[in-house]
Amino acid sequence: MEQRLSAILAADMVGYSRLMEADELGVLSRQKKYRRELIDPEISRSRGNIVKTTGDGMLATFESVQDAVQCAVKIQQSMNLNETDLDDDQRIRFRVGINLGDVIFDEGDIFGDGVNVAARLEGLAEPGGVCVSDVVHQAVQDRVDAAFRDMGGQRVKNISRPIRVWHWSPQAKPLRKAPDVSLQQRVKFCKSSDGVNLAWASTGQDTPVLKAPNWLNHIEYEWTSPVWGDFLSEMSKLCRLVRFDQRGNGLSDWDVDDISEDRMIDDMLAVADAAGLERFGLLGISQGSAFSVRFAARFPERVKFLILLGGYVRGRMMRGDVEAEQFYNASRAMVSAGWGSPNPVYRHFFTSSYIPDATPEEGASFDEMQRISASPETALRIMEMNAYTDARVDARSLKVPTLVLHAKGDMAAPISEGRETAREIPTAEFVELPGANHCMIRGHSGFDEFFHEIGPFLKDHSD
Repeated sequence: MEQRLSAILAADMVGYSRLMEADELGVLSRQKKYRRELIDPEISRSRGNIVKTTGDGMLATFESVQDAVQCAVKIQQSMNLNETDLDDDQRIRFRVGINLGDVIFDEGDIFGDGVNVAARLEGLAEPGGVCVSDVVHQAVQDRVDAAFRDMGGQRVKNISRPIRVWHWSPQAKPLRKAPDVSLQQRVKFCKSSDGVNLAWASTGQDTPVLKAPNWLNHIEYEWTSPVWGDFLSEMSKLCRLVRFDQRGNGLSDWDVDDISEDRMIDDMLAVADAAGLERFGLLGISQGSAFSVRFAARFPERVKFLILLGGYVRGRMMRGDVEAEQFYNASRAMVSAGWGSPNPVYRHFFTSSYIPDATPEEGASFDEMQRISASPETALRIMEMNAYTDARVDARSLKVPTLVLHAKGDMAAPISEGRETAREIPTAEFVELPGANHCMIRGHSGFDEFFHEIGPFLKDHSD
């Protein structure tokens, strides 16, 4: 056995089994042609070595990281120009992951953590795209004519530590710059009561506000999202905003035994303590409204006020509403059928419900954040927890100032649930916002109105 530092390239064909089932001979013939005329010659020109191939992919090593990345980008650019006369679901497309690490060479095969990471990066890439680890990006960012998008830290299967990932795609649009306030963020970690590691961060100053977890988070990636970036920036101008990735997703531990309402409350307490928050406000968006209500009822001495946006205190299966139950069952089916698929249609089911007025860029960003934030198994567990939550009894006991805001045309959580929340909380004020989006996005109805309402509210309750 020999061990040495190498750049590892892992690639596989997207939808290989489906393509083979539809046209076995045709796919094999085209694949051999691309190997013979494009892939193998480009790897050879880039001083790479194909270690092994499988039916749908390959592993290759390079002595130069720059050669590996340039090779991958050239192959993907060329592949993107092929088969344009075929329907999208019939085209041969590859995903590529590249990592730099110590590799064990043994009897014509390669092993080691560096190889495992490359394989996980390949799984994160879009069809036709290339994902590289942070160490690779640092080595090539000024030497390769290809713009890589920062996907932040990612939790990947069987790797205990977060891996910072950068992504290139031939269809990529110009990179969106994160708001300046994001430079204040320093990701930290704390442990919840059961030992789960939680990633948290804060931006802004003055009145402390803890944001309860909502449907899938990623405290790094959210800054470059057109859905969340401007919202978080504006919030950080008004308060000290403390955020964390809920257990099971983002930069927090993915492999957790317990995803439940009680654990969410424990996690909120752990983050508040780690951030040094004694008395603070709570920002509950969507499912975070129920968690905020439960936390305030359990720890009234810690909570100054509540701001609840697009939320509810009873989940879809607790409303006695046939349409809500049908939506829940359809959601479970979509996640089970294809959440982990490179085909975004499954996750777009949620995107079109949560932000129906989104531009293509906003919708694609929300869809992508769902994909990289959680596994399909975790998405199902969080969805089930939310569907059966019922915080109405806790809501009736609250005595803290509460502002409930809800978009009139919200499809993910109908405005009737916002009114129900306000009715259950004795101290609540209710504000109807224009628009149909579940999230407040700059340039859409409701965004300016939301901050017009919460600005004075925060000032009134800052002491």
